[in-house]
Amino acid sequence: MLLYALTIFASAFLLFQVQPIIARLILPWFGGSAGVWITCLLFFQVALLLGYLYAHGTIRYLAPKRQALLHLGLLAGSALLLPITPNQSWKPLTAGDPTLRILGLLTTTIGLPYFLLSATSPLLQAWYTRSRKEAVPYRLFALSNAACLLALISYPLLVEPFFSNRAQTHWWSAAYLAFLALCGATALRQRRTESGRLRAATEAEEPVTAAAKARPGWDLMALWVAMAACASILLLSVTNHLTKNVAPIPFLWVLPLGIYLLTLIFCFDRPGWYKRQWYLLLLVADLVLLAYVLFLGSGIVHLKVVITLFASLLLVCCMVCHGELAHIKPAPQYLTSFYLMMALGGAVGGVFVALAAPHLFSGYYELPIGVAACVFIPLLVIYRNPPKPYTRSARLQATVAMMGFALVILVVLITAIRGSMGQHRLLARNFYGALWTADSGLETPENATRAFVHGGINHGEQFLASRKRRQPTAYYGPQSGVGLALLQDPARPRRVGLIGLGVGILASYGRPGDYYRFYEINPLVIRVANTEFSFLKDCPARVDVVEGDGRLALEREPSQEFDILVADAFSGDAVPVHLLTEQAFALYFRHLKKNGILAVHVTNTYLDLAPILQLAAASAGKEALLVASPGDKEKHFFSTVWVLATGCREFIDKALSEGWARRIEPRPGVRPWTDDYSNLLAILK
Repeated sequence: MLLYALTIFASAFLLFQVQPIIARLILPWFGGSAGVWITCLLFFQVALLLGYLYAHGTIRYLAPKRQALLHLGLLAGSALLLPITPNQSWKPLTAGDPTLRILGLLTTTIGLPYFLLSATSPLLQAWYTRSRKEAVPYRLFALSNAACLLALISYPLLVEPFFSNRAQTHWWSAAYLAFLALCGATALRQRRTESGRLRAATEAEEPVTAAAKARPGWDLMALWVAMAACASILLLSVTNHLTKNVAPIPFLWVLPLGIYLLTLIFCFDRPGWYKRQWYLLLLVADLVLLAYVLFLGSGIVHLKVVITLFASLLLVCCMVCHGELAHIKPAPQYLTSFYLMMALGGAVGGVFVALAAPHLFSGYYELPIGVAACVFIPLLVIYRNPPKPYTRSARLQATVAMMGFALVILVVLITAIRGSMGQHRLLARNFYGALWTADSGLETPENATRAFVHGGINHGEQFLASRKRRQPTAYYGPQSGVGLALLQDPARPRRVGLIGLGVGILASYGRPGDYYRFYEINPLVIRVANTEFSFLKDCPARVDVVEGDGRLALEREPSQEFDILVADAFSGDAVPVHLLTEQAFALYFRHLKKNGILAVHVTNTYLDLAPILQLAAASAGKEALLVASPGDKEKHFFSTVWVLATGCREFIDKALSEGWARRIEPRPGVRPWTDDYSNLLAILK
């Protein structure tokens, strides 16, 4: 058993270690959006399904010797794809939904290795079951999930902080070669075993075992798919909520996926981990809290509380789904069918959240849908497979009561969703996230405003009164870092570049003769800025909007000779990492004049980004200053933090002497970020 266990453990560890490695590598190519990770999860789930399908078909249709030979051949072929370094040709040249490009990139880069790693656990469990009398393969399933969890936890704690991207891909490729040798040895041993005494013994026992255990019917298989799909929908939708409100970083990718795997470990290791009555009560409590926090009280509940609730909700829901799945798992000889249906459910959930939901819904409504399904589907399992003491009447009463409560919760969620939709002027969603606009203060027209919210973050406001609509608001007041930079030397025309459009508030600083060039990756944001707000239309300066990732666009352009370059692109509550590296700063200053000013928006709840920018500016031979300005509620100014980097001695001396800027204090233990290295844990506040 040790050889089987080691091989399964190694395959599962590499399977889940490669997920954050490859996703982090390609994240900068697609704007640093949370949608990149969700699309990667879709690929991983579909590849897992194909791997399980291969394992099931191999066990069912091939003779034992041919199973081993086929697997050995595919393992040898996969070695030709190493190392797992994405080809630069996959970088997008145009804007738009990059889902298909990401899926194609992942298929050509890690497709075959990931496929074989996915197939290893069910295939070897089937071999082990056939080779051992009274074998319990589901303990090996729990072991594989434990290895997956270890891989996920180790990445943000031990791998990302200490190894560059290149080093990560190379050591993973080396570890994969070691796995090939281990898996090859297991396959050869299995081939010999099938030719010997154990095979004969197993074949003699098979008719008895098959007669004792009924083959699973399609109704049972449909339940397997539904339960797995429910857990998958919850995993992806909770991940969506976390990453859009904080940042699309490996740590927040790992948290939901780690919880998901933990529930698989608990539920399939031993039945006692899952206590149905307790988890159903916890599910009821989480449903009540979700209905309040997600739609009714999100404005007054701290984000940390919301994150804790989502993590708790995912844990309880997945325990219910996986616990009930474990209750209705089949006899060992049908385990490949069981795993195949679980993988199919996971892929269905992934397709629903990553592909269907952005086109079907204007908001993140897949989470309440997944939670409602998590109540209804287990009811079918409980009714079909109740605890032994239950009479038919008691079972029916309990099911009706639970279903009634589920209907009440569902009605509350739907009512809350419809109510939130009615409060907004616009609700829209695409690959890059959900956004909405809403008017407030209409009872006093002079101070009425229209807000633009992307995910859970306010990205700008505009006064509706014609007399005030050109006034800057939000993070861009005259005393903000970017406002102070734009108000310097007002006599001469200026060329201004801006990465990130928002609603175009910074265009309010434009004057006749100026040139403002915005870079915006999200076509939906461009549409909203032009239709719901008037900053761009009212600007007397010449304005251009370039659709696409700002850094990739600047890499393709000749020097723009900007007087000021503003980096104001946010994903969730954080600036995408690829805009903060030494290479990014070198690019920015290539597009700035000799004494030009780089203004970077770093207002953030959880990350202290200023020391990173100080190091990046120093690598370009420039000095960075910190400008923190308080908010002004009456003028609709938010408290904000900007970093201004420049080589202009006159500007630096003036900012320091007048007291509106200060030097950035270094943070111990923080290394410069590059395109090959970054560490968000080191700058947590």
